[in-house]
Formats: sequence, structure tokens, C-alpha cells
Amino acid sequence: MAKYLEAADLDEKTNERLRQLLERSRATYWKQKRIFDVTVASFLLLLLLPLFVVISVAICIDDPHGGPIFKQVRIGRHGKPFLLYKFRTMVNNAEQLRELLMERNEMDGPVFKIKDDPRITRVGRFLRRTSIDELPQLFNVLKGDMSMVGPRPPLPGEVESYTDYQRLRMIVTPGLTCEWQVAPDRNDISFQQWVEMDLHYIQHRTMRQDIKLILKTPVAMLRRGGR
Repeated sequence: MAKYLEAADLDEKTNERLRQLLERSRATYWKQKRIFDVTVASFLLLLLLPLFVVISVAICIDDPHGGPIFKQVRIGRHGKPFLLYKFRTMVNNAEQLRELLMERNEMDGPVFKIKDDPRITRVGRFLRRTSIDELPQLFNVLKGDMSMVGPRPPLPGEVESYTDYQRLRMIVTPGLTCEWQVAPDRNDISFQQWVEMDLHYIQHRTMRQDIKLILKTPVAMLRRGGR
């Protein structure tokens, strides 16, 4: 049983789904996945190093009031917090301004996203639409905080609003990409649909499926569907 869920407090639906998810937990798969993650993340970091330098310089020129890397606490497997890395796409006081913009939130559930967010910089808008801002999370993959494929890691404040059923998406290591990430209409997907997509992945995950999602990710980046 996952440590962040109390078995005695779970309703019948959540207990049954948890049982289904745990049935698919295999030590062999996890070992293969970790070797795959380290290999792919290391290769991509070496390949993309020149791009990282160019992006970092562009961010600092566009908005010199902060560094190129944004660090944020996220919640990982079994509710464990970790420090997530992203290219900075917003002004330095973005977290403080978020409270003033809450009434404009376009997502249901605990997730916060708005179109034409005024906190986003010019370079940041391009990085977010192409999801290039997520690339520093390759370092998180190397550290073991994240995997190449898995549910996206939520913010602590979002998790506080989760039901026990929604917390099931944190039974595995969070990922850089996932079924929601490559969906063509991802910003129009309700949070509950997002959760079901994550649980479907967890229940049916295989190395073959992981590779398919990774290969779909560059196509999703070219669609510029991020926000």
C-alpha cells in the first residue's frame, strides 16, 4: 500500500483501482525503466547542451532580473517532495502574482493555467508553447526524482486538493512526458480525464509504450500546444 494513502480510509472505487494498479507493478520493468531513463537522459543532455546555452543566454537577455533556471518544489512518487528544474519562462515574482490571477484560471480541479498569462516573458512564451522549458528536467531524471515517462509531477498546493482517487496518480515516479502531454487538445482536457489517462498508463505501462510516448513527444512539441 502506498504510504501517502491510508487503506482504512479509502472508498471501494479507490481501493479497487489501487489493487489493479499494484497488480501491474513488476521489479523487472522498474529495473529496465531506470537503465533506460539514465541512458536516454544522459544522451539527450550531451546532445542538447549547445541548445541549453543558447536558451539560457536568450532568457537572460529578455529578462535580466533572474537566472535562466527556475526551481520549484513538486510532489513525486508516494507524495515525496523534490526540486524540479525548468527554464524560466516568467517574470521573477510570478508566484506572488499567481494569487491575483486565480479568478482567470481556465482549468478545472487544482491545476492552474490561463491563456495569455501576463507573467510570461517573450522568450518564455515560445519555450512554453513548444514545451522546451521542460528540458532541464532531464537532470531530474538522472537524479531519480523523475522518469522519462510518467504522470506529470503536481505542485504541493494542488495535491492538498486531491481526493484519494486522484492521489493514485502518484503511485509511480513522475515523468517528463505522459499521455496527457502528447494529447493534441491537452489544455481542453478536464482534470478528471487527465487523472484517468495517468491511471490508464500506470495500469498498462510497458517499455514499448514508454518508447512510443517518447517518440510522440517531439511531434507534440512542434504542434506548440503548451500553455
